[in-house]
Amino acid sequence: MKVEKQECCPKFNPEKWSEKTFNWDQEKFIKATVPTFFHIPLPPMIGKRVTKMMKLAEDSKNLSSNKEDILLLFTDPHAFMSEIYLSVTNDVPNANNTTLSGNYISKVFDGAYNDIPKFINQMDAYLKKQKEKAEKYYVHYAYCPKCAKETGHNYIVLFAQLEK
Repeated sequence: MKVEKQECCPKFNPEKWSEKTFNWDQEKFIKATVPTFFHIPLPPMIGKRVTKMMKLAEDSKNLSSNKEDILLLFTDPHAFMSEIYLSVTNDVPNANNTTLSGNYISKVFDGAYNDIPKFINQMDAYLKKQKEKAEKYYVHYAYCPKCAKETGHNYIVLFAQLEK
């Protein structure tokens, strides 16, 4: 008996996200927070929050039908808390609905989670060449740890919210 592999994370296309500009005007997301310890999240907490967010968005049919377009963004406003933003198509009942606005430039990296400070430095250098500067960073992890291991890639997309 052949067992079909259930899709977890959609196949990631780096070209779709690398060195792109996005002008978001009230782009819809739902938001949650997770505690961290000096920017290191507790993995079980992330999984529970993301699962809950996905379920709320799916149940309300407010998740993009194209899984490749769904963004799950992380930002660390301080050392003891991360914010998680899940892109949605409309307001989600019983969720913390929010929006993001501004100009963003994205760039794709492939490496370990603890390489993010190095990637931010590389992104800052890239932005400087574009005569831009980041006000804030959001991180999208293309694959969960299991899928990253299976594919041999740990794609990370940095979204730099540009200074006004």
